[in-house]
Amino acid sequence: MKKLLLLTVFLISIKAGAQTDIDAIMMEKNAFCIGPMYAHSSWKNYWEGTLKRDNANLGKVSTTMSSVMGNYGITNKLNVLFGVPYVKTKASAGQLKGLKGIQDISLWVKWKAYTKKMGQGRLSLFAIGGYSLPASNYTADFLPMSIGLESKNLSLRAMADYQRGAWFATLSGTYVRRSNIEIDRTAYYTTEMHYSNEVKMPDAASFNFRAGYRDKGAYAELVLDNWTTLDGFDITRNNMPFPSNRMNATRIGLNLKYPMRFHPPLSLVANGFTTIAGRNMGQATGFGAGIFYVFNFAKKEKADTNKSKK
Repeated sequence: MKKLLLLTVFLISIKAGAQTDIDAIMMEKNAFCIGPMYAHSSWKNYWEGTLKRDNANLGKVSTTMSSVMGNYGITNKLNVLFGVPYVKTKASAGQLKGLKGIQDISLWVKWKAYTKKMGQGRLSLFAIGGYSLPASNYTADFLPMSIGLESKNLSLRAMADYQRGAWFATLSGTYVRRSNIEIDRTAYYTTEMHYSNEVKMPDAASFNFRAGYRDKGAYAELVLDNWTTLDGFDITRNNMPFPSNRMNATRIGLNLKYPMRFHPPLSLVANGFTTIAGRNMGQATGFGAGIFYVFNFAKKEKADTNKSKK
């Protein structure tokens, strides 16, 4: 059966939005950016291990996600970000019923640790840490219809960004430590029999490269994204997927952001991606769009201070 990989929105998604955990843009001190995102992805072909195939019993598997994302600037160099997604799955054929619900809540801290002029541009280095956990009691052991994998995830990322004029390139690498999960059966088979309801989830690594144009709050960037599970096993022939399968994917995408000229705090964002390689994964193609607003509390505090002085 087909594999559907649904991880938290802040882990491996090619994201478009205001400042996110995976880009080199920082929110200024006392500014708060928040907004809704909608995303849709679907696939018909998938990789069963390294074998690419389809399955007429499922048809096309689609996923929709509605999320709220936000970012607050504690300082100009330290931001806190969050995301809460609502996910719904559906298959166009067969008897498996899709699931829906709130998936995983995610929290990130992004620190701009170093910046220096280099040549005709500027190099910036970042350290980012994140944590996610299930926000509802959903079922992980019902792939490909599950809305998530149910593990608690601790992520550590290093990122470097170089900008020359309005042109930039950003490279990052992430290590994801994942907790074990519990499923609703007392025995299961991977490459051997397990008489337990506890499943050991393999850790993972993610690499992301993006490059493009970034100026005055607007950007257009091409993205190359890779997710690699560091252990696990392949789906056996004609069998159901399992949460601890090895899941690898390489995707390319495009992200766009445009601040509204008549009111710059308001921005429109959009993205699109396609999967170019995978293992135990659906060959998904998708798109997303959202609208974000920046509330600048620093200006309000300054205005209140000036008023009180009068």
